[in-house]
Amino acid sequence: MRYTISLLCASLVATAPAWAEVPRVMTDIPPVQSLAAQVMGDLGTPGVLLEAGANAHDFQLRPSQVAELAEAGLVIWVGPEMTPWLDRTMDGLSGGGARLGLLAAPGTVTRGFGEAGHDDHAEDEHDPDAKAADGHDHSTEAKAGEGHDHAEEGHDHAHDGLDPHAWLDPGNAQVWLNVIAAELSRLDPANAATYAANAKAGADRIAAADADIAARLQPVADRPFVVFHDAYGYFADHYGLSVAGAIAFGDAASPGAAHLRELQAQMAAGQALCIFPEANHDPKLVGIMAEGTGAKVGGALDPEGSSLEPGPGLYVAILGGLAETLTACLARG
Repeated sequence: MRYTISLLCASLVATAPAWAEVPRVMTDIPPVQSLAAQVMGDLGTPGVLLEAGANAHDFQLRPSQVAELAEAGLVIWVGPEMTPWLDRTMDGLSGGGARLGLLAAPGTVTRGFGEAGHDDHAEDEHDPDAKAADGHDHSTEAKAGEGHDHAEEGHDHAHDGLDPHAWLDPGNAQVWLNVIAAELSRLDPANAATYAANAKAGADRIAAADADIAARLQPVADRPFVVFHDAYGYFADHYGLSVAGAIAFGDAASPGAAHLRELQAQMAAGQALCIFPEANHDPKLVGIMAEGTGAKVGGALDPEGSSLEPGPGLYVAILGGLAETLTACLARG
């Protein structure tokens, strides 16, 4: 199943912006901040809205953060599928700078929940007429017609829609470094060469880490496991891992009793060797699910780097941390 997604980042005027300085950059979540920080290097430090320990899908902005968004020259985010609260806030701002939605960037590999990955972003699939020249996407049809859940209730992404956790595919991260560099270069052409060089250096670091992680995960690729919520499809697709199931389909969705019984039966039948809790979620249910099944309880996975120090090194640390936590349990299976 393919998803045709209108670009949320704007079509941009050819002339350079009036300011001749490094733009103030705000990002939504730590992985995006890390990628932006790699591209900016010594030229500036991008801000990040999501605080340590916070839930990206259900977050309340402080007034000071809303002011930072209004003052930013560029807001870089995954997209409304990941942070609907940010979508609504930015739509309510008067003015503001450009927006760059990474999930809709050309070259991004996307997947639906429960599907194998695919490249959904050939350039001819995007409609430039749906983009506003001021840097914002004001089209409600573009947001409501894609099969994604932007509803107020539950702040949850639909389980049959587009999976927004695309940064967990390191190939996407390498694409996004170049996309971020191109947008910063448009806003700040004087530093274009620096942004491009930084993006290449960052992509090289991620490629090296990717090769190392692939080698570490290869011995456990055929060992199935259960996760707390359905956020690891991109990571599993990229590294050939076997996710047997998830306790919750979304961060805000409470799992039903029938689903939990079925999942526990699968674990008892040996269809999952390990079950993993997740950072920022109570591990109690994971322990209960593992009781009497023979499945081991692994360490807490942290797909958003919420427990890590923000900065350029965070992105690679997320991938390495997932690999380390998974292999520590699965290698004993």
